[in-house]
Amino acid sequence: MIKKTAAIIAAAGAGNRLAATLPKALVKLVDKTLVEHAVAALSPVAELIIITAPAGFEDQFSNLLGDQVKVITGGVLRSDSIRIALTHIPENYEYVLVHDGARALATTDLANSVLTQLLKGEQAVIPALDVIDTIKEVDSNNYVRNTLNRSSLRAVQTPQGFTRSVLARAHQASEDATDDAALVEALGIAVKVVPGEIRALKITTKSDLAAATQVLLPNTQKQIRVGIGTDTHAFSDDKNKKLSLAGLIWENETGLDGHSDADVASHAICDALLSAADLGDLGSNFGVGDAKYAGVSGSQLLSETLTKITSAGFVIENVSVQIIGNRPKIAPRRGEAITALSKALGGALVSVSATSTDNLGFTGEGKGLSAIATALIVSA
Repeated sequence: MIKKTAAIIAAAGAGNRLAATLPKALVKLVDKTLVEHAVAALSPVAELIIITAPAGFEDQFSNLLGDQVKVITGGVLRSDSIRIALTHIPENYEYVLVHDGARALATTDLANSVLTQLLKGEQAVIPALDVIDTIKEVDSNNYVRNTLNRSSLRAVQTPQGFTRSVLARAHQASEDATDDAALVEALGIAVKVVPGEIRALKITTKSDLAAATQVLLPNTQKQIRVGIGTDTHAFSDDKNKKLSLAGLIWENETGLDGHSDADVASHAICDALLSAADLGDLGSNFGVGDAKYAGVSGSQLLSETLTKITSAGFVIENVSVQIIGNRPKIAPRRGEAITALSKALGGALVSVSATSTDNLGFTGEGKGLSAIATALIVSA
């Protein structure tokens, strides 16, 4: 995670052209909503993520994403939403990524590519693809007016990156534009272009959604399996025991009791993966009856689970885990947690979120932590 980087995900679109009954960002793409895919890609690089949601759907977005993001009400126009979001970013943040929730499959690598140029001193950076079709300008009667030179044309994507000060100035100076870079251009500031991604397509219609599905699941002959896993452990009476959670050690937090290290996030992911592959569950594979797993780390269990599902002929498409409890606060170390869990799973795509239960139940009373995970695997 690059410090002082915030991300704004514009997700207030209605989704009318998708013929959806929900806002576009809440439409499901294979295993997750569009906004969840977008958050998963930006979580490793942005310390703060702000979602602009349609009015009336704020709670739905918050319940879905937990405290890993800040959900605000979007404006009438896209630029209005970005301007509002900027007021929620503290002054100490140096860089801002602006991303369309509809470009749900843009990768973390693309965000890193944009940020790398900002770190090198650029003030505005956008990803774009070469234009391969011949482009013609037409008049109001649909007669060709001009044929443009496509060698100098680019199809622009997101996330777009800016220094915070430049983006704020651009939105103060102009009312609206189709993208934020256009507002920056109006200030006379140079905008750097980096290579985009074919998979960062904008999902607007049903055919776009079908194309995005093909990106995630290109071979429809493969077996597609989904698993769900949960785990719960109580906080230890031993105040000197350190907390193991999401593959990390959390200093100054009381640990959880369990046969292994009681890492609820890692255990829930193991359960989800084993369930998806029809290989039993956490207990049947790493139970308390096996002394070799006493005190073992969650990362080791994840690695052994990966070996088991790989041997069964499956590969991981992605896993998502939500940690439930009042403490610790996950957001400041979410990027580290994603990295640790992904490493234990051989580089698999991982997303991490967190939520509380409003002081209700076992976790709400501060007695322990729970986690729930989903896993998508396909046959190799």
